[in-house]
Amino acid sequence: MKTGLMCLLVILLGSASPAMAAEELSRGQLLYLPIYSYIWHGDRVNDGKAPPKTLVSVLVSIRNTSLKIPIRVISARYYSTDGKLLKEYLSKPTEVAALGTLELFVERKEMAGGSGANFIIEWESAAQTNLPVVEAVHVDIKYGGPAFSFVTSARPIQADK
Repeated sequence: MKTGLMCLLVILLGSASPAMAAEELSRGQLLYLPIYSYIWHGDRVNDGKAPPKTLVSVLVSIRNTSLKIPIRVISARYYSTDGKLLKEYLSKPTEVAALGTLELFVERKEMAGGSGANFIIEWESAAQTNLPVVEAVHVDIKYGGPAFSFVTSARPIQADK
């Protein structure tokens, strides 16, 4: 019995190693990051209107995971639910040092993005390097009341030709 379990463990660990391998290296990417400037909740009211919404603030975190190589964030464009460009968060490309983080902030009062807002983030580096970790932390804190937070993660996309 012990031998059978040991063999199963070796097989499972052996087959898991490719998935546990380091991610690919890159010299740049275009990333899509979902953002929610508000969250719908509750029930629709009787007259068919939309349910209530809660505004959230959003901290966008662009983390360089390289131990040695800086990356350059070329742009961070913020779009609304209907795909309208609302704001370019960077006036010029910004270097993020090895193991450094670039933070962008969407204020709680900013509702124009809507529940389907997003960032398109473009980055590059001079050499092949680890992919950055790009996340958005959404928060609503009511002092003395309920609070919630959640995280969304970026995913690579291809530029349309």
